[in-house]
Amino acid sequence: MVSTEYERRIAARFATFDQDGNGYIDREDFSAAAKALLAEFDTTARSDRGQALYIGAEAFWQGMAGIADRDGDQRITREEFVNGAVKRLRDNPDRFADIARPFLDAVLAVADSDLDGAVTVDETARVLKVLGVPEGIATTAAGTLDTDADGRITEPEVVTAFARYFTVPE
Repeated sequence: MVSTEYERRIAARFATFDQDGNGYIDREDFSAAAKALLAEFDTTARSDRGQALYIGAEAFWQGMAGIADRDGDQRITREEFVNGAVKRLRDNPDRFADIARPFLDAVLAVADSDLDGAVTVDETARVLKVLGVPEGIATTAAGTLDTDADGRITEPEVVTAFARYFTVPE
């Protein structure tokens, strides 16, 4: 795949993080995502799972800002996202996974209604919809995350897929 096609695809993925659609990613986008997830799964912010989600969101923001916020203004523009974070992580999806893992672990804990350490395909689709993925795509994507077809989606399945989606050209 040519570099410009890769950059176009990654730029389109920028919107996943830009929760409020203001043209840049900032700490508020991560906080808004955490707040929306807590509301969807009827979890209070003061609970252990709620606190872990906010801590994970902050860690994810800090990791992204450390890699992509080239001008230090505490905002990541689309250009910074494409030219900073993703290009630097393109050959190392595991690094992106390390940055995202605290947030993703906390998201799974909030969505795990029966507290068995995994989420269902339906719970995963709910998470994706809350994060702005259209319903049909969310349902399909959630189904594909269940790589061993056991009806449960675990942390390794989610983290691997998430890192690949944002760093590896399809």
